[in-house]
Amino acid sequence: MNLSWNELYSREHEPSQAQVKEHIKTSLFDDLDSYLRQSCNVRPKLAYSGCSMDQGIWKGWNVKYNKRGKALCTLYPKHGYLLLLIPIGTREMKEAQLLMPLCTQYTQELFRRSGSSDRKSLGFEVRDENVLRDVISLIGIRTKTK
Repeated sequence: MNLSWNELYSREHEPSQAQVKEHIKTSLFDDLDSYLRQSCNVRPKLAYSGCSMDQGIWKGWNVKYNKRGKALCTLYPKHGYLLLLIPIGTREMKEAQLLMPLCTQYTQELFRRSGSSDRKSLGFEVRDENVLRDVISLIGIRTKTK
């Protein structure tokens, strides 16, 4: 039986980057991390969340990618896939709406269901390259707006 991420690493036991990568076990993480480091020039920072919403899926150590004080995305390590939260603010909304017809059906549905019409918080399960491409496009919008 596999222990959940928050069972493996309590608030007092911060994981290393290598342990994050080992737990996720997907090249999608490497691709996303490489994009954020190289194209966005950001470094990951570990943070702990005690959030118990949605049956605790957001609880535990997460990886934050911020640029100039702005959250680009937050990764919640899951075994075999990425659980990723991307905020879309009022300044990005118009461009995000224009991007949606080019995105996967999964991303379009997530966008439609999430939040209000002026801001959203999108919780992605990234399990394939097509959804990762959508995520990278949305992060690209966040890096352009000020």
